[in-house]
Amino acid sequence: MDTGQGSAVTGQYQLSHLRSIEAASIHIIREVAAEFERPVLLFSGGKDSVIMLRIAQKAFAPGRIPFPVMHIDTGHNFPEVIEFRDRMVAELGAQLIVASVQESIDSGRSTEESGADPSRNRLQTRTLLDSITEYKFDAVFGGARRDEEKARAKERVYSFRDEFGQWDPKNQRPELWSLYNGRHAAGEHIRVFPISDWTELDVWQYIGEEGLDLPSIYYSHRREVFRRDGMLLSTGPFVTPRGEEERFEAVVRYRTVGDMTCTGAVESTASTVDDIILEVAASRLTERGATRADDRVSEAAMEDRKREGYF
Repeated sequence: MDTGQGSAVTGQYQLSHLRSIEAASIHIIREVAAEFERPVLLFSGGKDSVIMLRIAQKAFAPGRIPFPVMHIDTGHNFPEVIEFRDRMVAELGAQLIVASVQESIDSGRSTEESGADPSRNRLQTRTLLDSITEYKFDAVFGGARRDEEKARAKERVYSFRDEFGQWDPKNQRPELWSLYNGRHAAGEHIRVFPISDWTELDVWQYIGEEGLDLPSIYYSHRREVFRRDGMLLSTGPFVTPRGEEERFEAVVRYRTVGDMTCTGAVESTASTVDDIILEVAASRLTERGATRADDRVSEAAMEDRKREGYF
């Protein structure tokens, strides 16, 4: 006879695990706020960004978050995500900095890609590095997780960047006993990843436990898409079918959000957090591996971009 004790124990363990990783992330954010002069939190409007904002909010409650949030805006975003970004930041009363890839192109700092599948995803690097220099940020919070992609699995929690904003995976510091070394010279900075050890499943369980709001595209909805290289891309002003690629409607959702030109949807009827938790638990593909065209260019695509200064 099932007494329900097993599910109760599982629920208690899950909550204990979530509170443990939450506490570790809060500790990291507080350490950065105490140790660095000008931190900034990167915020795309995606689920990991939302987690980061909630953790920062808890770290300094009842006060306000003591550093700005910054979005590197490609100009090719999902409208639902931009609406959500602005609403979320306004509700928190946080300072939002929007760094524009279009402005980098207009100023000649970046060059629009050409070819069959142009994307502005890689162009974010120049805009990010210029903004770090302009605002003199010495610590940059990112929401990357080690389970997302092989290059991100190489990252430390405190990830050192040289005076050119570049990352060398062989030139990183040990982090024994959760002790972090933020030492840096003028012009250098540290990328900080407080949710490095979270998994996609942790993220969704935390979203459910905290009742966090997200952009609507994370949940099942009907959308006009077309298939390219095994991915479902949304039709729109920035990406259109070509040749024999046919438009059709499908019930989809997004596991990750980014530039519309390279972020794919997955066919799914998961319309609630509980539905998505079950879906993620059964998946054998990482969210980026399944839905980001820019990570399919080569085995080392992400690592190459990170060496240049990408997130």
